This record gives sequence, structure tokens and C-alpha cells, in this order.
Amino acid sequence: MSKISILSTYRNKIFIWMFIVALIFLALYYGIDKKLIVFAAFIIGIFTEIFAGLGILIATIPVIGPMIIKIVSIPIFWVLNALGTLVSGIAIKKGYATQLAKGRIMTLALLIGMIIGYIIGNLIPLQ
Repeated sequence: MSKISILSTYRNKIFIWMFIVALIFLALYYGIDKKLIVFAAFIIGIFTEIFAGLGILIATIPVIGPMIIKIVSIPIFWVLNALGTLVSGIAIKKGYATQLAKGRIMTLALLIGMIIGYIIGNLIPLQ
């Protein structure tokens, strides 16, 4: 098995990052609205999986990289959980309790299926 360096693996993503940074600097230089620049960079980042690649590169830094990823990712899950609770409360208040219960049951079934799949995948390893 040959060892492939991180830079050669993520060469395309690094090129896209540099291209996006160059576009941002050009847009700032020509006086384009900063809100529009942030929105465009976010949309491009989502569709090109830039954030996942950046997280991978940060996580490869010894000792401190995984800590940085945890510090950044845990609040994101808290915000998503809070939004789910808020939306659930609004849905219950508006009378969508049965649909909400059905959605929660489907989510629970999906999570149980993922757990069972993980257990089976670890019991029967692929070679």
C-alpha cells in the first residue's frame, strides 16, 4: 500500500479554496456588498464540500487539530438541536402534533437502523 500525501489527495479542493479566496479579495477590491460576498462564498462552499475538506485538513494537525474541530462542531450540533426543539414547539402549538409524532417515530426508526447496521458492520468485517 502506498502512502499518499494530504496535499496530493486534496489538490483540487486546495485549488478551489485559493480560487474562492482570490474571488473574495477581488470582490472586496471592487466594492461589492459584503453580505453578497459572504452569501456567495457560503453557497459555493456548501456545494463544493469545501467546509468538509477544510475540517479534514485542520484535523490532521497533531494534538490541537482534533480539539479545534470539536470546539467548532459541538456548538453547531447544539444550534441544530435547539432549532429542532423550537420548530417542534411551534408545530405542536399550531396543531401538528400527530404529524410531528410520526416524524419523530421515523427518525427513531432511522437511528435504530443505523445503530443495528453499525453493530452488524463491526461483527462481520469486510476483507
